[in-house]
Amino acid sequence: MNRNDRSIVALVMLAHGMVHTYELSIPIFIPIWLDAFDVISLGPVELAVTSATLGVLVTIGYGLFGLGALPGGILVDRVGSRRLIIICLAGMAGSFLLLGTAPGLVAITLAMVVWGVSASIYHPAGLALISKGVEERGSGFAYHGIAGNLGIGLGPLLTAVMLLFFDWRAVAMMLAVPALLAAAYATTASFDETAAVETVTDGGNSKASSGVDSLAGFRSETARLFTGSFALVFLVVMCSGLYYRGILTFMPDLLQGLPTFEPIPVSSVVPTDLLETLGIESIAARRVRPGDYFYSGLLMVGVLGQFVGGKLTDRIPVEHGIAGGFGLLTVLAVLFLPAANAGVLPLLALGFVLGAALFVVQPFYQATVAEYTPARTRGLSYGFTYLGVFGVGALGGTVAGVILQYANAPVLFVVLACFALVACSVGIWLGRGR
Repeated sequence: MNRNDRSIVALVMLAHGMVHTYELSIPIFIPIWLDAFDVISLGPVELAVTSATLGVLVTIGYGLFGLGALPGGILVDRVGSRRLIIICLAGMAGSFLLLGTAPGLVAITLAMVVWGVSASIYHPAGLALISKGVEERGSGFAYHGIAGNLGIGLGPLLTAVMLLFFDWRAVAMMLAVPALLAAAYATTASFDETAAVETVTDGGNSKASSGVDSLAGFRSETARLFTGSFALVFLVVMCSGLYYRGILTFMPDLLQGLPTFEPIPVSSVVPTDLLETLGIESIAARRVRPGDYFYSGLLMVGVLGQFVGGKLTDRIPVEHGIAGGFGLLTVLAVLFLPAANAGVLPLLALGFVLGAALFVVQPFYQATVAEYTPARTRGLSYGFTYLGVFGVGALGGTVAGVILQYANAPVLFVVLACFALVACSVGIWLGRGR
């Protein structure tokens, strides 16, 4: 990579890690909120706190995370990526400060709204920056994905460890600090945002393209995208988002219900004498939730998946990667509960493969968007992409919560397998068309 590539990749790795640190720390709080709150008070109306109602609450924030990607993508094509990345980081910090002061679930929902709006602008900004500014685009996507997975894995792990020592509200406020520091760093980075965009043959320069600048332009560019193969790519990313959010939102709570992952006192893991020596004997009675650490480990394995997927996008047709990756996810959804019931070792093995497979598909569909869309509206294209992944995909949290409340876990995993199977079929179709 050249100097400009490295500067861009460093910034997007930092910002991407922050976005997913917050995104995946939220499910760690869900079992706590289920125990801490009995009702959601909406004036004269009170709703019982259940998996279904919390699923809806989380969907609001996660939904905005996706819905805001579309206007974010339009803004990227108009004002560039750096400003939006700074706004994203500062807004996420503010949302977790608000979460730390929330007295109830209504205020928690408001904090989720602020987080969703702030985080929503990152993916179109960061991915457009890589696709237009980084010469080694495949490697840029790979390193970007690795940083995201470090945030995805370390965020829940850090949150789980901090909860051993502090109240959940204090943990939320402390989590705001890294995003503030990252926003400060983003203001100092230096790079050319369009260094990798080629000059067009009509004498103009695609670097000067300003993207969508009117409602009519938005309609025409959107029609151009969705009358082509991008419509099928959009179906893939919707299915990916539904699977991703559906399997991860209630994973800590599902694992907590397994005998192997029942919460245990800290004193049963760490000798009391050692706790006294360290001066932290006060946490001896607090309960460790082993499922949280399995969840974090599963997500950390995604680093491997992101790296492999990113490298493979430069070596095999992206359509083949989509078909193979989602085919594997279909099989893993079917096998998850049988592996969980077979014991710790089968579940660990399946969790390792699932953690990698969840994220190996991401560089493939990110690169597919770049191949199926013009550079002048790359921000708009990634805006639609993450509208599908995190906007429509946010419904996966509601789907999971409702199914767990009114049906059972086997039904949930069958539904997830269907989402993956649809994406796999589209990948096969695109590969034949290519």
